[in-house]
Amino acid sequence: MNFLIGSDVVPTNVNIKHFYKGNVEEIIGRDLLKVWNSVDHRIFNLETPLTDENSPINKQGSNIRVNSEAVKGIKNLKPSLVTIANNHILDQGSQGLNSTMSLLNNNGIPFIGAGLNLKQAAKPFIIKNKNYSVGIYTCAEHEFSIATDSEAGANPFDPLESLDHIYDLKNKCDYVIVLYHGGIEEYRYPSPNLQKICRKIVSKGADLVICQHSHCIGSYEDYTNSKIIYGQGNFLFNKKDNEFWNTGMLIKINVAENFKINFVPIVRTKKGVHLANNSQYHVIMDNFNNRSEKIKDADFVKNKYEEYAEKKFHSYIRNIAGFRKWRSRLDRHVLDNSLADKKYTKYELLKIQNYIECEAHRELFLTGIKKNIR
Repeated sequence: MNFLIGSDVVPTNVNIKHFYKGNVEEIIGRDLLKVWNSVDHRIFNLETPLTDENSPINKQGSNIRVNSEAVKGIKNLKPSLVTIANNHILDQGSQGLNSTMSLLNNNGIPFIGAGLNLKQAAKPFIIKNKNYSVGIYTCAEHEFSIATDSEAGANPFDPLESLDHIYDLKNKCDYVIVLYHGGIEEYRYPSPNLQKICRKIVSKGADLVICQHSHCIGSYEDYTNSKIIYGQGNFLFNKKDNEFWNTGMLIKINVAENFKINFVPIVRTKKGVHLANNSQYHVIMDNFNNRSEKIKDADFVKNKYEEYAEKKFHSYIRNIAGFRKWRSRLDRHVLDNSLADKKYTKYELLKIQNYIECEAHRELFLTGIKKNIR
């Protein structure tokens, strides 16, 4: 029993016609297709609703939609399982999710990670043969896609529930894979809290934890007898052309060889991706391994994240304060963030900190925001 796991898949303008026709060789190339089809089971994250109706929800960030005809390409990738626990699966509301689930069901494509309610969304998937059983569990951080007890959406990571789900799944399976949709986009290291979460997931029974969503190859660590991958980059999502989005990797698992894990680097092309050539492979893997050595040092993880937080701080302040685009550009490029620095006093920042950090205040504030948006 062996697997290949890919990360985010979203058909875009550069390859949508090939998805419509189901011509996957044009999208991933002959060499990668050969590797992709060489395993028993293929898994990836479908990070878009498949629907012909445009009904975007109110949210911060982009609303993604791909026409239902693209399911031909999804099907011809021959997935054993598609995961849909992510921050975009509810972009077109419940109708978009319902359309996606119907299309996957009608085309015989198993999926997990979202449903008509929280109970459905949290269901895992178990793949068995006569020798082994492998459980797959997927969840997403809280953005605008999360299911509730009575509303459709994605399975959230909830430490009071998800860790129990993983523990229970481990009691039913020889191995457990957790696909965690979260982390910081275009950041190649774990935050201290993400590292803490993933290690706790391992302690509950996960043999492999893969963090998706960051749109870049990150780093990894061997923790106890398990492996945690903090970012595997995109699989098929040609949205940006930069150092983060231009490479990704597939995760290969050979269950019979003591759950052996290998990495398969891939490189963005105009139409999709291709298998990394020899020189590309070594550059990608050398950088990946070097970053992974660095995160063995807890001080590095903490200091690197604080450095990145400082870099992003003024952007958060401008957004919360409602700066218009021209004013944000002026502050960022000309005034060296002085407008953002003057927006809130130290005492006002302490109030904001308390509203976010204190559990009681955060819950009350978020509930009030949601009620007022509606």
